[in-house]
Amino acid sequence: MRIADYGVQVGSLPRGARNRITDVPGVRVGHATIHDERHHTGVTVILPCADNMFRSKLTAASFVLNGFGKTQGLVQIDELGTLETPIALTNTLNVGKVHDALVGYMAARCEEDGVEMRSINPVVGECNDASFNEITDRPVEAAHVLRAIETAGEDFEEGCVGAGAGTVCHGLKGGIGSASRVLEIAGGCYTLGVLVQSNHGTLEELHVMERPLGREIIQRRKALPAQEPNDRGSIMMVLATNLPVSDRQLRRILKRCAVGLARNGSYFGHGSGDVMIGFTTANRVPHGGMHRVIAQQVLTEHTLEFAFRAAAEATQEAVLNSLTAAVEMTALNGKVYESITKYL
Repeated sequence: MRIADYGVQVGSLPRGARNRITDVPGVRVGHATIHDERHHTGVTVILPCADNMFRSKLTAASFVLNGFGKTQGLVQIDELGTLETPIALTNTLNVGKVHDALVGYMAARCEEDGVEMRSINPVVGECNDASFNEITDRPVEAAHVLRAIETAGEDFEEGCVGAGAGTVCHGLKGGIGSASRVLEIAGGCYTLGVLVQSNHGTLEELHVMERPLGREIIQRRKALPAQEPNDRGSIMMVLATNLPVSDRQLRRILKRCAVGLARNGSYFGHGSGDVMIGFTTANRVPHGGMHRVIAQQVLTEHTLEFAFRAAAEATQEAVLNSLTAAVEMTALNGKVYESITKYL
């Protein structure tokens, strides 16, 4: 179930056919999930294209709103404006092992394609799922990363799967969520999609559109609001599009993902890592490029208006979809995290 199944309309821009990040042509998503007595965790991989990304890189950008996080690979993205590996999401202490798995995957891919690879910049995002996962065990292995890549497709599960298996969002069970918007700009039709790993927010501030649902839940539970701010835990946001934009323009679009979070009630607290990574499948950049001039087409700045709006709407809906797709689960300490669907 997704938020639209409960009669909630998020924004007014048209959605893609699947209302997922995979509405952007070429994008696929895969998961590998670990559910056992000690662990509820996993890995989610976003593959931007089918061909070798190291040989033909994608224009990319990142934006960190609050940097309480351990993401790898953003420094080079910010410097060069390109993405050369799939994007993987996992738990905080598994970042290194997932990074190494992506190195192995890309090394094998480049060897197969006859491309020399002497350096690589894997991109790995994370959220801390220690409430549901004995996180120091670091159970996600290279085999899980490869499984997520091999099983990736246009249709994928949301909720308590992959990197969202053990996350908490606005005091309820969170997880993986996605949404998309279709844009008509300058005579062309484009798609913008967002995927989130939601592990942030405070229940008191949770809003579904203009409904203060979090406070309603507290009243129904006859519980007291938290005495201290507790918007912590982080959220990873991955934005994909086929808009012809530069990395600078893409970063401008990315910033608007924060609008979607705020509409749902997040105020980006001290302990929340709010990280955005974006790429476009337009404007590919060949590896090397010594003494070359690359011609690219980019939209003019004022034509980005609908892209800003789409980023906000898609992020807002992706977070709500992560909540509605998640099911009630019991944490390692016995605390029950309910599904938002109980209250819609």
